[in-house]
Amino acid sequence: MTEEEKSRLCRQIVEKVGDAVIFADRDGIIRLWNGAATGIFGYTEEEALGQSLDLIIPERQRQVHWKGYGRVMVDGATKYGSETLAVPAIRKTGERISIEFTIALLRDADGKVQGPVAVIRDVTARWEREKKMRAHVAQLEAGYTTL
Repeated sequence: MTEEEKSRLCRQIVEKVGDAVIFADRDGIIRLWNGAATGIFGYTEEEALGQSLDLIIPERQRQVHWKGYGRVMVDGATKYGSETLAVPAIRKTGERISIEFTIALLRDADGKVQGPVAVIRDVTARWEREKKMRAHVAQLEAGYTTL
């Protein structure tokens, strides 16, 4: 397989995969945004590219996010390499959603971190079902203790 064929294959994978794929540079500016990211967050690629990750980060979480982000860009290491993270996010409409994602740090030829790539899945529906189930179990337990 030629380098051109590999490159075309990689582009197709990023575009066809069902999960959002987002790459941001060292400053947290979005440089890659696939079709699934548009489906989850509501922003087109044109709207998202060149924007800060604040586009999808709820205001309440931004300070903690940027503190960790800056540390990772300086240290070149993340403790979340193979761990799935669950966090809130926001859509273009302002609607709050629940997402899970994994990240990997991309590096240049000299090993310097260029930024993180995240593979993201919207888990809002599952989170809502689990929340209702927990509430139902709590009601059942409360009724059981009063008998």
